[in-house]
Amino acid sequence: MSAEIIDGKAFAAEVRGKVAEHVAKLAEKGIKPGLAVVLVGEDPASQVYVRSKGKQTVEVGMESFEHKLPADTSEADLLALVDKLNKDPAVNGILVQLPLPGHLNEDLVINSIDPAKDVDGFHISNVGLLATGQKAMVPCTPLGCLMLLRDHFGSLSGKSAVVVGRSNIVGKPMAQLLLRDSCTVTIAHSRTKDIEDVVKQADIVVAAVGRPEMVTGDWLKKGAVVIDVGINRLPPAEEGAKGKLVGDVDFASASEVAGAITPVPGGVGPMTIACLLANTLTATCRANGLDEPEGLTA
Repeated sequence: MSAEIIDGKAFAAEVRGKVAEHVAKLAEKGIKPGLAVVLVGEDPASQVYVRSKGKQTVEVGMESFEHKLPADTSEADLLALVDKLNKDPAVNGILVQLPLPGHLNEDLVINSIDPAKDVDGFHISNVGLLATGQKAMVPCTPLGCLMLLRDHFGSLSGKSAVVVGRSNIVGKPMAQLLLRDSCTVTIAHSRTKDIEDVVKQADIVVAAVGRPEMVTGDWLKKGAVVIDVGINRLPPAEEGAKGKLVGDVDFASASEVAGAITPVPGGVGPMTIACLLANTLTATCRANGLDEPEGLTA
């Protein structure tokens, strides 16, 4: 293995430490950031994620508000709760955990959140602000990837970047953030012709396509920096066992070619919640007319 391992777990701990320092300073002014998380239904993965969010929110000194609703909650009741949170001055950030049960319109629910409290960065207003280079709430996972890349390179200006994947949650906002940092950006996807050759031109590869170990070492330029956003569980080798967690990049072959690479797990994943806390802090500062925390925003 020749690639440097980018330790997202350690970097996320640093981010949380910075957030906690800022939160302590806000407490001296009588301000306590509050994050509200809404979970509808009993999806096991979502439950684990929400518990982790609540624990880390409290650890950095913020107020955590958890709202757990039954799976058959009506759209009207969910929208009423969001409206209540929008109006609550103790709540600076609102996150509705996705996916929602099938009878609920995700776009409608997301766009009912006050854009200033939309710490997921999914509201159509924040999407538009990001795309036009204005001040926006930025989606947490792409923000975490950007922080890791800035930490590695210093300046991203002039780098050639390929984002593999075009989702609204990661692919598209990631491309926008890289453009803002003066990268030359290509978005590749399932219909991209000669995708291996496209990826091979990149100094930076962000893999967010949702296909296990799709990007292999022979796709990469020697020395490329690889950010693997994917998290996939392979079928277990034997009955009753848990399948191995892998990313969208074949780590074994890619690490022989790349200059630096994020592992799965322990790479991008821990950054997502850390950036959620950073976004909640940013939203709190903006709401109170205070300077935004340096190094914790896009």
